[in-house]
Amino acid sequence: MADLNAMLEAQRADFMEALPVPIPLRKDRLKRAAAMIADHADSFCDALSEDFGHRSREQSMITDIAASVTPLRHAAKHVDGWAKADKRPTMFPLGLLGAKARVEYQPKGVVGVISPWNFPVNLVMSPLAGIFAAGNRAMVKTSEYTPQVASLFEELCPRYFDPTELAFVSGGPDVGKAFAELPFDHLIFTGATGIARHILHAAADNLVPVTLELGGKSPVIVSRGADLDRAAERVAIGKMMNAGQICLAPDYMLVPAEQEPAVVDKLTSAASTLYPTLLDNPDYTAVINDRHYQRLNDWLDDARAKGADVVTVNPANEDFSATNSRKMPLHIVRGATDDMTVMQEEIFGPILPVRTYDTVDQAISEVNRRDRPLALYHFGKDDDERRRVLDRTISGGATLDDVIFHVSMEELPFGGIGPSGMGAYHGRAGFQTFSHARSVFQQSKLDVAKLAGLKPPYGSTTRKAIARQMKG
Repeated sequence: MADLNAMLEAQRADFMEALPVPIPLRKDRLKRAAAMIADHADSFCDALSEDFGHRSREQSMITDIAASVTPLRHAAKHVDGWAKADKRPTMFPLGLLGAKARVEYQPKGVVGVISPWNFPVNLVMSPLAGIFAAGNRAMVKTSEYTPQVASLFEELCPRYFDPTELAFVSGGPDVGKAFAELPFDHLIFTGATGIARHILHAAADNLVPVTLELGGKSPVIVSRGADLDRAAERVAIGKMMNAGQICLAPDYMLVPAEQEPAVVDKLTSAASTLYPTLLDNPDYTAVINDRHYQRLNDWLDDARAKGADVVTVNPANEDFSATNSRKMPLHIVRGATDDMTVMQEEIFGPILPVRTYDTVDQAISEVNRRDRPLALYHFGKDDDERRRVLDRTISGGATLDDVIFHVSMEELPFGGIGPSGMGAYHGRAGFQTFSHARSVFQQSKLDVAKLAGLKPPYGSTTRKAIARQMKG
């Protein structure tokens, strides 16, 4: 195991020695980070596919390569504006007397990044956009489930960064535990809610501020009057991308009771069109490992045992039992009930429960009796209903008439709420998350304390000042 404390102390010492962090240096780090990914895109795609057993090359280019370069370049373009001090008004009459107030954004120091396995490039580099824009250094703990990607990061990083700027650490749960216990200046964790509880406990001992990007059961509400063909296709795309191994994947659908058969038929048709074959289809990704593959099949067995009708979308009638590829068809779970595991846990795979409602208020209640999700999706044409859904539910983010897309809008804060996350990043929000907003007040040259009656001995001037304040 690397000497994590020594690594942290070297970064912090160099950070403190180099303060303040000039904007050109921040841009340079952002550009080097983008180059590290862009220059070695093919190697990263190969590593991703090896770690997954098979991963669509084009998907990797979209979700891990381009989606990493974009936020880094966006930050380099906008950091000048983000880093400007914000002028704030002063209380009357201090502004008239020459006093000034502002907020200055300072780097925090060394930020720890604990990244997940599902997008093991993007979910390192996207946080780094805000971290570097804010002027920080970073240490990254990669996932043990993607060892090829982790090894590639450790090989390439020294070519682009001094270890006091950026360093990568790999290893299992013991390394992860030690990493989370380090006294960082900020820590961002992306992963499962259960592990996040341990991360928070570890960070609490050092009072480390934490950003948690988690998941949950993100619902899709299909309204009466929605274009069912469009809704089914977009849900199928979102659910089958990365084989459903996405924190923002639609986790279950809520559809009008009378439209449930049509929705299932259209989902089946859309999935079959998108992926007419699966086993040898280079566009379709495998489940990450045997444990997760078995977990998903166990959950399907549980649903069947409890009365669900499971529709397996296998358009080419391929024999999945005769392969160890860990590719898994889309499974639509009809009649899913609360006692089924698929309705209790985040699925993180190509399984989609479909439930019914009679009124939109029933759908809203269904969402609200569960933990607050990372995302909410709504398809429909009724603006009043859509407004009601948005007003009466709480989620980390929302996409309307599609799924997942809000995460790709770089200037929309991305984050969860409650069990789906804590804090947000992306764009300006990421810069502010990884910055310390320091208040600066510059007093007037006049003796304001005397004018305001703040100097003892207190007298009539003091009483008049109190009276003015109390009047507002």
